Amino acid sequence: MTPFELALVLASALLHAVWSASIKQSGDPLLFNVLQLPLVVVLLAGLWPFVSLAEVPPLVWALLPATAIAHAAYVYWMCRAFEHGDLSLVYPIARSTPAFLPFLAVPLLGEHISWGGALGIGVVVSGIWLVHGANRWTLRELSHPAARFAFLTLGATVAYSLVDKAAMAELGRARWSAPFPAALFYFALLSSAYGAVFVPLVLWKRGAGALRRAAGASFAVATVASLISLMSYTLVLQALATANVSYAVAVRQTSVLFAVAISTWFLGEQPGRERVAGAFATVLGVALIAASS
Repeated sequence: MTPFELALVLASALLHAVWSASIKQSGDPLLFNVLQLPLVVVLLAGLWPFVSLAEVPPLVWALLPATAIAHAAYVYWMCRAFEHGDLSLVYPIARSTPAFLPFLAVPLLGEHISWGGALGIGVVVSGIWLVHGANRWTLRELSHPAARFAFLTLGATVAYSLVDKAAMAELGRARWSAPFPAALFYFALLSSAYGAVFVPLVLWKRGAGALRRAAGASFAVATVASLISLMSYTLVLQALATANVSYAVAVRQTSVLFAVAISTWFLGEQPGRERVAGAFATVLGVALIAASS
């Protein structure tokens, strides 16, 4: 990864940690995510007139339904996991994407993973698990509904990472004359498309009345969270236009490190030796990836 790509993904990771914390702290994660969608719909409507649709490659339109379903599944299963279990159980499973993504990115996208990069990815994943004390898990915990939803979240994350890398690679090669990055338009497009799948699912699960009550209490906070999500994923999409997806997704897992820092400095938590070791391992893994790219 180039220094610029690395900076984009690290900034995205910081914002993602804040976004994840806001979802976990919300009263109802499913409804909270629905309330984030109006902002992206308004954004897409504002960007649309400035985009020459002929410049959007046909493959991007073809991949749009796949990324919409994958993102909807990711958010739905992540929210269900948060409903059933603690962040310490859900997060390391859901964020273990780098351990599995290269097995598909190499044959499907033709990516090359160096031995140093592979080692860095392994160290990052190990750091994530150390931070959350995954080495103390029991089989009973791994059979918990929260863990099952977390594994489903992991699968959806791998899927949308592959699809979005393919789409951004196409956009990166295409002519783009709009006065804003193609990554911003693609984010608004995929978010609106995923909302078309996600909102009916949540309404079926929760009902319109619950959504109205949640909007009265949390709409402003959800809008801020939506803005954070917009910045976070647009940054990583911009990096994916040129960067190796296996490396970019691994570096983005430094959101775990930022979450530890937030809990220590702002929430007064005292991390144990395992969490500190995991944080350092994550940084070391990112350094290995950067050095081998």
